[in-house]
Amino acid sequence: MSKKFKGLTVAYGMVLPAFLVVMAVVAWPILEAVKQSFTHPDTGEFTFENYVYFFTTPNEIKNLMYTLYVVFVTVALAIVIAYLLALYLRFVKSPISRAIGSLYLIPRFVPGLVAVYAMITIIRDSGLINRISQVFGGNLKLGMMYHASGMITMNMWFNIPFAALMITAGLGAIPDSIIEGARDVGANRWKVFTSMILPLSLKDVVIAATFVFMSNVGAFTTPYLMGGNSPKMLGISLFDQFNKYLRYERAAALSVIMFLICSVSAGVYIYTNLKEQDWEK
Repeated sequence: MSKKFKGLTVAYGMVLPAFLVVMAVVAWPILEAVKQSFTHPDTGEFTFENYVYFFTTPNEIKNLMYTLYVVFVTVALAIVIAYLLALYLRFVKSPISRAIGSLYLIPRFVPGLVAVYAMITIIRDSGLINRISQVFGGNLKLGMMYHASGMITMNMWFNIPFAALMITAGLGAIPDSIIEGARDVGANRWKVFTSMILPLSLKDVVIAATFVFMSNVGAFTTPYLMGGNSPKMLGISLFDQFNKYLRYERAAALSVIMFLICSVSAGVYIYTNLKEQDWEK
């Protein structure tokens, strides 16, 4: 027996336990869910009925469109704000930027449930903002509770620090010498940004956007506490199918649909990593 074969045997033997655990607790449940999604709840036969339900029922179509709307608006706002914040933290050297750089990650350490309830006490119609307005003789009601605007605002709390952290790391990898060299040959700030900073940081922006997208498609806590009764986010719709209606086959089908939606974002993430050199051209 050759040394190479022994080395491979030892290597695969060490990896095998972890592989079996992954297969048992991740791969096998996924395969079972996919199988169940094609199973008729009454006859147990193969069927597409569970999928047809979500693409033909008006309420379920509204839930899908509503989820995509909230997710895409969240991604757009979070990435734009996070990118501007990252630019400020990277290129502005001041006491204020250093203070923000020390504080902007605090929301990541606040439990999600606590953060949502804190936001509710501020934006609801009888919340802090309304009470402050009453002090000045007004009665300001934002109308953000049980509305997409409230959930998107809450999503900003969770996603801006995360996206800013990733983008800031990417901007930090850009050598100052490149920027200084561009300025030495007469490039103004806008030219430096469009020709140097943006192309070199675009990959990190795309990766941050994919993570924000995937984390919001299946969001549950914020939609459950702040969302309305109709339409609903897909995470709440899945919860209803599984716990309220006891339609496990439909719940499995919706899980597969959500996985396929997220897989598009995952594909973008994989592509950007495989094309890392192309981003730098």
